[in-house]
Amino acid sequence: MIELQNVAMSYGGSELLSEMTLKLVPGSFHFLTGPSGAGKTTFLKLCYAELLPSAGQLSLFGSDVRGLGRDEIAGLRQRIGVVHQDCQFLDHLSVAENVALPLNATGRNVNEGELRELLSWVGLRAQAEALPPQLSGGERQRAALARAVMMSPDVILADEPTGNLDWEMSLRLLSLLIELNKMGKTVVIATHDLNLIRTAKKEVAARVLRIANRHLQLAGADL
Repeated sequence: MIELQNVAMSYGGSELLSEMTLKLVPGSFHFLTGPSGAGKTTFLKLCYAELLPSAGQLSLFGSDVRGLGRDEIAGLRQRIGVVHQDCQFLDHLSVAENVALPLNATGRNVNEGELRELLSWVGLRAQAEALPPQLSGGERQRAALARAVMMSPDVILADEPTGNLDWEMSLRLLSLLIELNKMGKTVVIATHDLNLIRTAKKEVAARVLRIANRHLQLAGADL
């Protein structure tokens, strides 16, 4: 689905990521760890081709991104849902309208029944007509997850989705991501929270990756 072969990423002549090789297969579950500034967000941006590698090969769903045009890459991105660390919404639109934005952006019709079902799934049915500033942090993250899966993507990438949440809300969001994985979605979560990883590993076969010294490593069994 997403494959990196000896991928490197440089900024201003300085290499941030080096010789990264990984294949995300359908239905897999990965955690991505590493210290602040190690390049976790950059790695996720490579995975959905917001950034292109300085060296190496990046393939999305069997296509080398270097041989694709902007529209072709945009089409492949529709198969990848992203939950950003700092989720942004249009504050003048309702929660339901914000969640439906990916469909509107691609000219697709919104099925109101499916939209209500999705909001119910993330526990936001009652907040459908609320404006984003009225939401709590946990509600914002669940709305961001709903927006990310609105297009029924094959892959979900979540960048520190529980970073600003209390433990109870973190577990609620994790349970939704585990449920998506059990539905066959590939899930990658960047996180600092080792307790979250340990909890998830009781329920799902999660592989833990760590970025350290510019390289991607398989974390030890101590996690």
